[in-house]
Amino acid sequence: MTATGPTGPTGPTSTSRTIELRNGLTLTVQEFGANTDGTGVLMLHGGAGPRSMAGFAAGMSQHAYVVVPTHPGFDGTPRPQWADSIADLATAYLDLIDELGLTGVMVAGSSVGGWIAAEMGLRDNRGRISALVLLGATGITPEPGLEIADPAKLGPVRTGELAFHKPELRLDPAALSEEQKAVMGANQRTLAVYAGDPFCHDPKLQGRLHRVTVPVLVLAGEQDGIVPLAYERALADSFPRATFRAVPEAGHFPHLEQPAVVFGAIGDFIDTEVKPEG
Repeated sequence: MTATGPTGPTGPTSTSRTIELRNGLTLTVQEFGANTDGTGVLMLHGGAGPRSMAGFAAGMSQHAYVVVPTHPGFDGTPRPQWADSIADLATAYLDLIDELGLTGVMVAGSSVGGWIAAEMGLRDNRGRISALVLLGATGITPEPGLEIADPAKLGPVRTGELAFHKPELRLDPAALSEEQKAVMGANQRTLAVYAGDPFCHDPKLQGRLHRVTVPVLVLAGEQDGIVPLAYERALADSFPRATFRAVPEAGHFPHLEQPAVVFGAIGDFIDTEVKPEG
């Protein structure tokens, strides 16, 4: 393992390091807070990359130890050729939980990260996961008349319009450096490897989700133009123990546009579904 220091003196302390798993896969992870009791939160990003989870992780670290891995191939990290599916990522992150010695883990996933979280719930044969939180998640096949928008086909301007309710949060491509554009392009190509055909869903996943036994919270922005609200309701209905919560004035990233609402919903979920006895 190699480690680097905190990100800066003004924000919550975080540490970045690389961890080599037993299968030889090397993961870059950012940790917020300290692992003091063997529990924690694993946060999984979508196509927007790990930076889209940083603020959410920093806020959550006031209550728990938080780990944010970078999917191999994103942000310039190495990806071996054999790591090419959502199932590969789900298995890798279960191995990561083992490596960190965590139990009672809440897995929170945004967009395709939510799909990975669901796959982890299906494969958690050691019972380390306590709950799933899915934010604008993908994974199941859209019902007729619904579709998941593909940013690679839309371009950055239209994607921003569909992804964010608040105009000030939308990306301005003209303000990006050539290096930033190159990273974004590489991230989209990596996303296509993991979830490209059919785009962002597995036709067989919905029929397996009844086997996820932990409580699940599905959070969906009411103005999400990337993944329709009706899709998220159908996703929630696929789990035996799911709570659905629509987030007003939010698009595809409710944790970025309405963090207070999201944290409140997670707190209620923990109190009523995860740890109802305190």
